[in-house]
Amino acid sequence: MIIFRKRVAGLSETALARFVARASRAAKLRGSVNLLITGSRELRAMNSRFRGKDKPTDVLSFSPVLGSDAFSGDIAICADIAARNARSLGHSPAEEVKILALHGLLHLAGYDHERDNGEMARKEQGLRKSLGLPVSLTERTLAPMKASRRRPAR
Repeated sequence: MIIFRKRVAGLSETALARFVARASRAAKLRGSVNLLITGSRELRAMNSRFRGKDKPTDVLSFSPVLGSDAFSGDIAICADIAARNARSLGHSPAEEVKILALHGLLHLAGYDHERDNGEMARKEQGLRKSLGLPVSLTERTLAPMKASRRRPAR
């Protein structure tokens, strides 16, 4: 199920549902996924409630409480942050929402970029390329970290 509480330029419910189905298969998820596209205020409230972080975030994933092959989980995406990221990276808000959806799907598939030594980043990069998406969320997050670890030239 796709719910748009905030519209995204160039992205219809049908197109996003098709993308999520294709990306879910690529990520090897078996069950259905619910996707909410909303604004900063709602993502901030969700991030505060479920992660203890009182700020908006771009994407949240929620695995089902009870294991089921029929349902893989829920994803919430902030349309406001997606639009801002898209502008700064030079691609469309629709592409950015798809990038965030893919990131959320990988979390539902069990990947965790905070603890997996780059496994999720590699998977996301491969899927991004095969799904025809621009630079992924994980690649953007890791690039500044890698740069900050480099030693200055002497």
